[in-house]
Amino acid sequence: MGWLGRTLDRTAHWLLQWRIIRGPARWIVNSRYAWSIVSRTDRVRARRLQTRVMSDTLPQHISIIMDGNRRYAADSGLAATLGHRAGKEKLEDVMDWVLDIGVPYLTVYALSTENITSRKPEELDALFDLYVEGLNDLSTDERIHKNSVKVQVAGRKDLLPERVLEAIQNAESLTSSHDKFVFTVCLAYGSREEIIDAVRAIAADHADGSLDLTSIDEKEISKRLWTGDMPDPDLVIRTSGEERISNFLLWQSAYAEYYFTDVYWPSFTRADLLEAIEAYQNRKRRFGE
Repeated sequence: MGWLGRTLDRTAHWLLQWRIIRGPARWIVNSRYAWSIVSRTDRVRARRLQTRVMSDTLPQHISIIMDGNRRYAADSGLAATLGHRAGKEKLEDVMDWVLDIGVPYLTVYALSTENITSRKPEELDALFDLYVEGLNDLSTDERIHKNSVKVQVAGRKDLLPERVLEAIQNAESLTSSHDKFVFTVCLAYGSREEIIDAVRAIAADHADGSLDLTSIDEKEISKRLWTGDMPDPDLVIRTSGEERISNFLLWQSAYAEYYFTDVYWPSFTRADLLEAIEAYQNRKRRFGE
């Protein structure tokens, strides 16, 4: 059945390139009424996909732009805050899947610097409450400590309220000695701002004589980024059908493979993750060549 499954997958991907198919398909895949069917068939698909994926080279760093919480809520007749909560719960699932597969680095885009100025205050407050809840859960989660997962947050932390900063400090301090997996949450994050901060740091080091002009290279910039202690992402996944980068890891993902799916983030399944990894494995990475 392996060849038949691959043929069906390729046919589905080909059909989804057409808008007349993609629109109804997106509605169906995110429908609550379809979820019972999806949940049953997903287990079968996931087992088949995982067997193939685990037999090939895995990405070492997966980054995810978690998009579609509000549209998921709107399509389901729910308040936006409930869509965000569904997204939080989905992230917990995805962390389990990544740990099970054995990918050592997972980075997720939770809140951009643009979101802080564009979202309504009440929605931001609800998001901040979810971040506090999620970070506090991570700090005491048995899975985190059992699997030696280091939790860290990247972004303009000075833009975040005190309650979120306290939760960040708590999660980071309690997992700082873990060294098998790294889970990074990008909060109040903007890649352009990150690069600007790195350039400022280089300028300051050059001005005080600690960095020679001829020594400034990619390595010197990379290590001054907020994610400077991590390898660049191999695979960047974006949910909800949008095909843009949205100011996320611009420098780090220069040679990453991108995978876009129409599924809203709360509807993202284990099979969707495995399909993204398999697509990555089927590509020949050229690194600019």
